[in-house]
Amino acid sequence: MDFTGKRVVVTGAARGIGLCTARAFARKGARVAAVDLDGTEEPFDLFLRGDIADPGTLERFARKVADAFGRVDCLVNNAMLTRGGLPGCSYEDFLYVQRVGVAAPYYLTALLAPVFAPGASVVNLSSTRAFQSQAGTESYSAAKGGVTALTHAMAASLAGKARVNAVAPGWIDTAGQAYTGADALQHPAGRVGAPEDIAASVLFLCSPGASFITGQTLVVDGGMSRRMVYHGDEGWEYHP
Repeated sequence: MDFTGKRVVVTGAARGIGLCTARAFARKGARVAAVDLDGTEEPFDLFLRGDIADPGTLERFARKVADAFGRVDCLVNNAMLTRGGLPGCSYEDFLYVQRVGVAAPYYLTALLAPVFAPGASVVNLSSTRAFQSQAGTESYSAAKGGVTALTHAMAASLAGKARVNAVAPGWIDTAGQAYTGADALQHPAGRVGAPEDIAASVLFLCSPGASFITGQTLVVDGGMSRRMVYHGDEGWEYHP
């Protein structure tokens, strides 16, 4: 996958999956513009520090991207956070998470659509939490469910202009820990995921090899959501 000369936009690129993805594009020759709430020492071609829950931040960022790049080949809506769920997440906190996780991908895509290059690709970061949950995750799960539905809606609206897909990661270790035993074995792939697994999936969906794929959500979880795990399975025990 060669992205030489391509213009790529990544949100939430200061750390974790976003940073790994931005670096992967840069290694493949792309010029990268990034936005994040916190600063970064990464040598992006364009970086804006700001809160994408604020529409003004998105508008400023889109203008800077258009002025600096002239066109956008790939947009990766990655930024996300959680503020928990029942019983402790307030109404305001719940809405804030939706603004970052659903409204911002929608609005930034709309702002950049006029400068999408022919064959442009949008990839939204969903999660297996869009389909299964733990207690106390309502703010995050709702946003991931929303961006998953947003993905196929935008794929229809942008038909002929850009392909729109999502990647739904499972358990991804962003801290560089080594997981063994039951943590690894509950994954059919035999290990916990890494940010590089998600970056590779994003690059594939943005590549010419994925030109007939749009409106889809690619689950990248090492098979974990397809394995039934009960007490005593794969070294895992349930302790309520």
